[in-house]
Amino acid sequence: MLQTLMVRLETNDEEKAVILKTLEQFNLACNYAAPKGVYTSKYELQKAVYRELREKFGLGAQMVIRVISKVVEVYKRDKTAKPEFRSRGAIQYDRRNLSWKGLDRVSISTIKGRMTLKTRIGEYQKQHLCGKVVRGQVDLIYRNGLFHLAVVVDAPEETLYEAKNVLGVDLGIENLATDSTGEHFSGSKVDEVRKRYTSLRARLQARGTKSAKRHLKKLSGRERRFKRNVNHIISKALVGKAKRTESLIALEDLKGIRERVRVGHNQRERHNKWAFRQLRNFIEYKAKMAGVPLQVVDPRNTSRTCPRCGTINGRNRPERNRFRCVRCSFSEEADYVAALNIAKRAAFNQPIVAPSLNKVYEVAAISLPLGGRS
Repeated sequence: MLQTLMVRLETNDEEKAVILKTLEQFNLACNYAAPKGVYTSKYELQKAVYRELREKFGLGAQMVIRVISKVVEVYKRDKTAKPEFRSRGAIQYDRRNLSWKGLDRVSISTIKGRMTLKTRIGEYQKQHLCGKVVRGQVDLIYRNGLFHLAVVVDAPEETLYEAKNVLGVDLGIENLATDSTGEHFSGSKVDEVRKRYTSLRARLQARGTKSAKRHLKKLSGRERRFKRNVNHIISKALVGKAKRTESLIALEDLKGIRERVRVGHNQRERHNKWAFRQLRNFIEYKAKMAGVPLQVVDPRNTSRTCPRCGTINGRNRPERNRFRCVRCSFSEEADYVAALNIAKRAAFNQPIVAPSLNKVYEVAAISLPLGGRS
């Protein structure tokens, strides 16, 4: 499968100035070419603006071709678009204007000609880049004062192992994820950050100035990256646990989750703001790469079903975060109960002889203590 790796570039002040100027000229050229007409053919736009872009912006031949490609890609997605490119937006490089000098150096085209830069590359990147074929273009990104290359490579997938256990995962609001061993990934810190972003966004929107609008765009990017990072951390932890315990990961089918799940007024924004689909996708692709089997189950009544006696009743949820069975009095945290039920549904659909969930119960004969986890 394809995987994107981020490789940091090391630059001195002079190199940084040249690359920033290259980014600015590249995006100025994009903004100059875009209003020339709605072109969905690179060849046609090239005929119209190639010479002008070379002369006006001091870009090399291959850099101009990348400008044309970037503009055309926008119009291919939406012919009614009126694209406006950020002054330091990403540049798309290919093999003709970017080349690797081993893993520790890379040569890129700039407005001052070729420039060879050192890379700061960690063991993870080395492992996944060494001997791999780079697929397609490489994006040069400037963020928080640093340059990175977004490199797409073919990542090998491990062979799926035969699962001996099941790890059920419930996605929620108070806890972004809870698994069937009882481990929570709390949403409290995330909620603090969300409130801070919401407050700042409201103040900027009230100002309505050009400067405020620029800050809103930056704020949106920071919030998006924060969510992405949290989802990476959670998905990595879950897949790692499943692999260590030779478990299958069981997830709820998320189709229509926003419409299906009922939330109160105070939780609605928190529910709508979180990237459930992204978290699910991260778990899926990490599991695939690690050779961890994964199954999706029907989500109906997972939070209202007693994992001990099987009773389904809305009154099993006396409080939002608490489960207590009206029949057998089994009591536990609601998210944990949902994760157990998700695991149970997946286990009965798998040819697993005697899986266990952290010794909480055995699938062949569910046996939960009244007090919950043991």
